[in-house]
Amino acid sequence: MNTTKPVLRLRGITKRFGTLTANDAISLDLHAGEVLALLGENGAGKSTLMSILFGHYTADEGDIEVFGQPLPPGNPKAALAAGIGMVHQHFTLADNLSVLDNVLMGTEPLWRPVSRRSAARARLLEVAERFGLPVRPEARIGDLSVGERQRVEIVKALYRGARILILDEPTAVLTPQESEALFATLAQMVAQGLSIIFISHKLGEVLRVSQRIAVLRGGKLVAQARAADTTQAELALWMVGHAVEKTARRPAQTIGDPVCVLDHVSTTGSGHDRLDDVTLTLKAGEIVAIAGVSGNGQVALAELLSGTRKDTHGTVTLMGRALPPSPARLVPRGVARIPEDRHAVGVIGDLPVWENAVSERLRSPAFSRWSPLGRWVRRAAARAHALRVEKAYDVRGAGLQSPARSLSGGNMQKLILGRALMAPESSDGQRKPPRLIVAHQPTWGLDIGAVAYVQQQLIAARDAGAAVLMISDDLDEVLALGDRVAVMHGGRLGEPRPATAWTREAIGLAMAGTHA
Repeated sequence: MNTTKPVLRLRGITKRFGTLTANDAISLDLHAGEVLALLGENGAGKSTLMSILFGHYTADEGDIEVFGQPLPPGNPKAALAAGIGMVHQHFTLADNLSVLDNVLMGTEPLWRPVSRRSAARARLLEVAERFGLPVRPEARIGDLSVGERQRVEIVKALYRGARILILDEPTAVLTPQESEALFATLAQMVAQGLSIIFISHKLGEVLRVSQRIAVLRGGKLVAQARAADTTQAELALWMVGHAVEKTARRPAQTIGDPVCVLDHVSTTGSGHDRLDDVTLTLKAGEIVAIAGVSGNGQVALAELLSGTRKDTHGTVTLMGRALPPSPARLVPRGVARIPEDRHAVGVIGDLPVWENAVSERLRSPAFSRWSPLGRWVRRAAARAHALRVEKAYDVRGAGLQSPARSLSGGNMQKLILGRALMAPESSDGQRKPPRLIVAHQPTWGLDIGAVAYVQQQLIAARDAGAAVLMISDDLDEVLALGDRVAVMHGGRLGEPRPATAWTREAIGLAMAGTHA
């Protein structure tokens, strides 16, 4: 047990949003040179607690001390001045500016005497060298890799005097090699006395990186342990309240005929967000997993097969017929999509759950009819179907009339999954399962319980005969679910190979463009 005085002390932190208690009397300490991992399901209260620490929210009860001094509530500038820095999962950098400009932004005017700018550049390089974070001050952010951008975010926090660093899902978009480099950097940082709060859903990384682990569930602090004294299974039990089995690799049993074929397809797009001469065959009863660093054409591929982006060269066929560039025409033909951004694209947050559950099938005769005055929604039938989706896919936390934005991330993803995979009954009482499923980052940001559920549903859909294209940044997921695996880099797609023919290291190199 660490007997030194904590550098950070949270005491009795409580935060309520109406009738919801997001944080319930949470008390935590953080010591110098320590990595404290913070775990919890989606909606467990992690983000709220960090928002209170960083001054974005004000606690209803409790107080915070930083280096023995009280931290003024609800004041991000005070948090920064006290030495608290945060690196978000989604970077907050200006692509059109240099590294130096991004680091200086908000601290002082960018246009200043050359002599002072030269001094700032020297200090930036000194900070980067001291913590083993090489950067190029004049490099344009838009030209950097994802790993290099994350390095800039960390250097930016350290340049501003951070002595306590909050890292939110820091390896979510990194290659294995970049993750290894980050872990080496963290070891160097804590050796120099920095303290780190490490938020991640990857339990193996948590056990490797942290000294102590704190687990939140339902807004309460339910467990604390030394990393050396616990296991992944025990952490998962604390997080969800019951044992969680990881999705075991189960190869496809029967692979059928081609469902969708891309033949030398190219699309337009900015940067690498395009397809460049991509050829791919997706077969019934098989999951093809696409790995790659975000921004290398995955969005273009998902949008093409979802009907929201057109090809400029080559051909795309679905069941032997040309793929129409129209989502409204694709859904009746058996294409189901799970979009990358569930909040911005997956649901309409202000509409109720029941409307979101049928939104992609409103043109279906099951849910609407034509009249001289226009199309009318069969509300009773739509609500009945939404209720079936809610029960079949275990969507919890909001009634059918509640706005979809009130759902947690995991339950929102279950709603999208049910909408995509569960077709309404036809006139003969039958449901047609999807022929092609386009799943883009299907478990991104979900807790371990929700991850296992979503993965099991995709495997079940594959076993029922669907062709599944799964695009994921999570290499564990790619290797666990993919029957064949291919890597995207710079808009090009490597040759799909059996998952058993890949190693994590080989995929990481291909993601970096070394052997794509």
